[in-house]
Amino acid sequence: MAKEKKKRKKGARKKFFEVLIPLTASKAHLYHYSEEELNGSIIKLDLTKNLKGKNMEMRAKVKYEDKKLTSEILSLKLVSSYIKKVMRRGTDYIEDSFPVNSKDCKLRIKPFMITRKRVSRKMRGLIRNASKKFIESHAKIRVSKELFSEVMTNKLQKALSLKIKKLYPLALCEIRIIEIIGPADKVEKSNPEKISNKGSSKKEKDAESEAEEELESQEEAEEELDKTNTEEEEEIESEIEPEENPEIQDEEMQS
Repeated sequence: MAKEKKKRKKGARKKFFEVLIPLTASKAHLYHYSEEELNGSIIKLDLTKNLKGKNMEMRAKVKYEDKKLTSEILSLKLVSSYIKKVMRRGTDYIEDSFPVNSKDCKLRIKPFMITRKRVSRKMRGLIRNASKKFIESHAKIRVSKELFSEVMTNKLQKALSLKIKKLYPLALCEIRIIEIIGPADKVEKSNPEKISNKGSSKKEKDAESEAEEELESQEEAEEELDKTNTEEEEEIESEIEPEENPEIQDEEMQS
């Protein structure tokens, strides 16, 4: 069903309305007829001045609550021109993209790293896997708002760089994109009794299969022994010829 639009008053004029931007001291001014009509609209902000030269773009969703306009962050993204400016010759870049669960929602994070020199493919794979494990464990115990603030203050990037320094020191470590993609996945709690039952049933099945295999092998061995015995007996009988009776030979000579 389509949403019913509220009828505007005759002679209504557009005005500028202030919207509070989270994690920043800045405010956005939107031009519209009323505050209620701005509810749910999406705005884009350039955070270059707030982040001291780092070209980052924020997407936020406007909310109308308690007769006030606030906003909720949806994503942070590094501008492609900033990445091109940072790239150097004789280096390798490593990037990845994967979903992550936080306490309140599901996020997609895309780290971007630059090495100091050329490195092997194996080393790039190790760095990629280490960064993924660190970010997943880091995000599980935090809310999305905390993660956005850590990316804006460069706290998450520093922690990730120190973690990867054990493998290989990086020239640059950044989070290229972080965005909300949906609600968090529900984690089913495992029942220890079920797990124990499953483990015991598997062990029983394995033991039964092993016993059956042993019986089959024993039967095959017995059949082979019987075959060999019969073959030996037949050979012995063929070698031994029947002896002739001496009395019968004498009678034949006299005749």
